[in-house]
Amino acid sequence: MILKSDELQTLTTNERLTYAAMNPADDVLLSLHTTQDGMSEYDLMQNRQLYGKNELEEIKKPNLLIEFLKSFINPFTLILLTLAIVSFIVDYVLASPSEKTLITPIIIIIMVSISAVLEFWQSTKSNNAASALSAMVKVTTLVKRNHQAAEEIDVSAVVVGDIISLSAGDMIPADVRIIEAKDLFITQAALTGESEHVEKFAHALTDEPSSLTSADNLAFMGSDVISGFAKGVVVAVGSETIFGAISTSINETEVKTAFEMGVNSISMLLIRFMLVMVPIVLFINGFTKGNWIEAIMFGLSVAVGLTPEMLPMIITTSLAKGAQMMAKEKTIVKNLSAIQNIGAMDILCTDKTGTLTQDEIILEYHLDVFGKENEQVLRHAFLNAHFQTGLKNLLDKSIITRTRQLASQHNTLKNLETTYTKVDEVPFDFVRRRLSVVVSDQNNKHQMITKGAVEEMLKVCSYVQVNNEAVKLEGDLTSDILKTVDDLNKRGMRVIAVAQKTNPSPVNQFGIQDEKDMVLIGYLAFLDPPKESARPALLRLSELGVTTKVLTGDNDVVTKAICDMLDIYTEKIVLGDVLDSMSDDELSILVEEVNVFAKLSPLQKQRIVTTLRTNGHTVGFLGDGINDAPAMKAADIGISVDTAVDIAKESSEVILLEKDLLVLEKAIIEGRKTYANMMKYIKMTASSNF
Repeated sequence: MILKSDELQTLTTNERLTYAAMNPADDVLLSLHTTQDGMSEYDLMQNRQLYGKNELEEIKKPNLLIEFLKSFINPFTLILLTLAIVSFIVDYVLASPSEKTLITPIIIIIMVSISAVLEFWQSTKSNNAASALSAMVKVTTLVKRNHQAAEEIDVSAVVVGDIISLSAGDMIPADVRIIEAKDLFITQAALTGESEHVEKFAHALTDEPSSLTSADNLAFMGSDVISGFAKGVVVAVGSETIFGAISTSINETEVKTAFEMGVNSISMLLIRFMLVMVPIVLFINGFTKGNWIEAIMFGLSVAVGLTPEMLPMIITTSLAKGAQMMAKEKTIVKNLSAIQNIGAMDILCTDKTGTLTQDEIILEYHLDVFGKENEQVLRHAFLNAHFQTGLKNLLDKSIITRTRQLASQHNTLKNLETTYTKVDEVPFDFVRRRLSVVVSDQNNKHQMITKGAVEEMLKVCSYVQVNNEAVKLEGDLTSDILKTVDDLNKRGMRVIAVAQKTNPSPVNQFGIQDEKDMVLIGYLAFLDPPKESARPALLRLSELGVTTKVLTGDNDVVTKAICDMLDIYTEKIVLGDVLDSMSDDELSILVEEVNVFAKLSPLQKQRIVTTLRTNGHTVGFLGDGINDAPAMKAADIGISVDTAVDIAKESSEVILLEKDLLVLEKAIIEGRKTYANMMKYIKMTASSNF
């Protein structure tokens, strides 16, 4: 189906990207008025006018004078300023010379000024997150236009319909439909939070993707090319990209937090109190004494008396003391009101990768085909990982690290780099999903070692190693192997298989054709493990009345395994594509019942947080990636960790300088102490004044 330009323009960005993903590349090019050799100058101008420039929305710089004046405008401050004027009239203008005093209005003005200056100072330090996002994409990209040779241009000049070339090391400048790809491997951690690299292809999808980021023929602004080559056509630019939507959501006006709403509610209570009491006092005095001028003055004096003038100072002092105490616990508070918010928090939403987990792939097990630890499997995997010359991914690095850690305990793992010599290799590719290396030992015995995805390895293995013997791989043995792998997957582990073959083809004749009749010797199981502090921290949070909800971009199998390790309830896990089909009313019920959400986009995380707040909860969000920034901004309290990306730190109010999540417990207790101190003062002052 080929859409006309005016039809394409009426689609939302998500609909346009879905159309591009599910239709042949040639149809997409026609719809965008472009070709494999790029757009003409006329079409370039038309598309720039229709779809806009490739620029993220700039954060609006506030006028400092206006912001300073705004810091004086809130219900409580206005009450105090009114009462300062009244006090000035009563105690100075209308008072007899011997009774003139300015003490009360001066104290009130000082309290208001200190409070306003502190608020202004905090606001001037507020986030420049959208600007930071913009800075991340100020690069050049290779674009082909008007049948001319490709040339480097600034990404801000990229237009919908441009044909761009991508290679290893490039940052993708816009949302792109891949039209040619060879071994294209990118990282989408900025959007999904998943550390694993993703392969992209050029074919059209047959089924609509569960989420746009899972579409294997789309690449998105802010992602990085790890390896391979590709050509793509630009489908969305600037604020219309998924990355741009994150920037826009960060740039939106901040929502009122629980603390701000609480202070405003106290102010309105005092106003209502005065509106009731002052007229009563006024009329009683007026009718009983007959002096209405004196009655008016007395009524206004009652209004002054009913107001706890020291409240702004008490609030500021309590919050400052709380910030000081939290600093001693290695917790940085960027916004003083965040202290009370974290104390009032009853729901903590958290990302998984990097916050609950260590955000690094660790080799947990090296097993034979029956699931028992086996050093031979690790030795062969090390030789494959160490001697291969391609890009060493996280799995290769973890294999090498683990082997060196165990070398002191097992002689068979010592000095492998010098004991063996590399002879040849067949590099990894995404069709075979395997990598083979040929090595020779000191006796000149040649051995081919292959590792790769389990299903692909089973295709080239005819035998399996059982008690150091090669046994035919067939029947029940195959079922047992797949069951072992499935059990490891259910525990949240990524599994790859290792096989070997003795004396393959001679040097210079070795190739893919030798990957057959191999002997499967075992598996490697990898895990991004939970932080040691995560489980006790979540337990203490539960004891403090804080419910933990996991919001992650990772898949549900891995998420369930991690959550089970941390004793987080996982009977029902909801995926991101389910949320898109739900109304706000349906979601408001669901978020109360479900504690784990997986395969979420950044804006889906934000929607869940917003829904929880609408339900009346005080919500904290703990995250460390760009994909967490919108949710952190939407929450009452955004919390990040010291190793987080800059955008996450900018979007948070509290930063934990240590990865120990138990610091959260101390922060909540400190926040509750601060709140209790403020409430004591309000109750004592209001009751005594009354």
